[in-house]
Amino acid sequence: MSAQSMENYTRYYFLGIGGIGMSAIARYYKVQGFDVGGYDRTATRLTADLQGEGIEVSYQQPVSAIPVRFTDKVKTLVVLTPAIPPDHPQLVYFREKGFRVMKRAEVLGYITRQNKGLCIAGTHGKTSTSTITAHLLYQSKVDCNAFLGGISNNYNTNLLLSKQSNLVVIEADEYDRSFHHLSPYMAVITSSDADHLDIYETHDAVKQSYEHFASLVRPGGALIVRKGIDIHPVLQKGVKSYTYSMDEGDFHAENIRVKPGEIHFDFVTPTERIVDVRLGVPVKINVENSVAAMALAWLNGVTSDELRTGLSSFSGIYRRFNIVYQSPGLVYIDDYAHHPSELSAGISSIREMYPGRKITGIFQPHLYTRTRDFADGFAEVLSTLDEVILLDIYPARELPIEGVDSQMILDKIRLEHKQLCRKDDLISLLSGKDGMEVVVTFGAGDIDALVPAIRQLFKTRKL
Repeated sequence: MSAQSMENYTRYYFLGIGGIGMSAIARYYKVQGFDVGGYDRTATRLTADLQGEGIEVSYQQPVSAIPVRFTDKVKTLVVLTPAIPPDHPQLVYFREKGFRVMKRAEVLGYITRQNKGLCIAGTHGKTSTSTITAHLLYQSKVDCNAFLGGISNNYNTNLLLSKQSNLVVIEADEYDRSFHHLSPYMAVITSSDADHLDIYETHDAVKQSYEHFASLVRPGGALIVRKGIDIHPVLQKGVKSYTYSMDEGDFHAENIRVKPGEIHFDFVTPTERIVDVRLGVPVKINVENSVAAMALAWLNGVTSDELRTGLSSFSGIYRRFNIVYQSPGLVYIDDYAHHPSELSAGISSIREMYPGRKITGIFQPHLYTRTRDFADGFAEVLSTLDEVILLDIYPARELPIEGVDSQMILDKIRLEHKQLCRKDDLISLLSGKDGMEVVVTFGAGDIDALVPAIRQLFKTRKL
């Protein structure tokens, strides 16, 4: 879509406005002075925040729930998330009436073409890497804008805006090949594991999709790929290529020191070493994410002192390895992990942080297709815990698949202490448990709604 045609719209209506990516764009256009509204299926903390910012949100599907002012197709642009089914009444109405309907990724693509997009992609690690990158840039003289896939604890938002920088940090979503709409100035690829096989069908197709994304990096820009990822992109002329990882590559960490509640390391670039960097969120899985983020920031002019200050002041992301409750006898952590690789990285970090302590994992599988495709992988990783409680599958955009449920994971877990539990029964189950030392809730569904009640339970029982 041309810049001129974008400028013709004064109203933006978002179908799926409560999504983490959609809400950031909605906030962006609201701040720009446009009239913004939208629909979402359920009320959440995020939709309540949007309403508090003056954005009208409806939770009803019928066409009659669309505010009248958004039924003017000359003035209204409709933005769509892939989670909205094609037969959704409001979407059917907008299409039949000839409204311009754009995918969320198309709008982000427009924004990257007007600015210098720093786009972070990956099956896992992209939200943490994006948010660290944004913080490093935002607190430096370089500055940035950012559309994040999580709520930054530093700023309590998923949108950062600058008055003087044309850099924009964007989390590049691989679902439905959305990131192919972007036009990155620089890009990071953190991982390319098999995922979203309902869309891609094969791991090879996933890797090919990442190769195409990498080929979109503009001349004069750069691609930074985690060392060891099996992709072979053909880059445009004038694009520089770098590798990174925790311990090798053009950018990497050395002299990593892990102490209780503290992680320090030296950051190595192609031309200099920045010694004794302290990680503000002392979780070892974030060392590698920080290396990628610091690489992007360094390539865009953030100084060594600004990198050191920025990383030490980074305070994390909502639902990314958040320590929710801590006492001498019990630690409660909440994490968004929903892929076997993410679970593995998280559990390994917990083992390193709390050696010798019993770890109880509460996992809510996300999507029927992901459960079907990775049941063996989930069971393998969850078997490294000491105790597992499995909740029912969170369906999100999907309909049930016959024979696919949490039981198929449970049957494969090699632990004595394992069980299924309905979400509504979890607090009662935990109330009767003794001997818990480290408890972790995992999942990308609505398990986060239980976090306050779990915290209150532990606090009340003084565990």
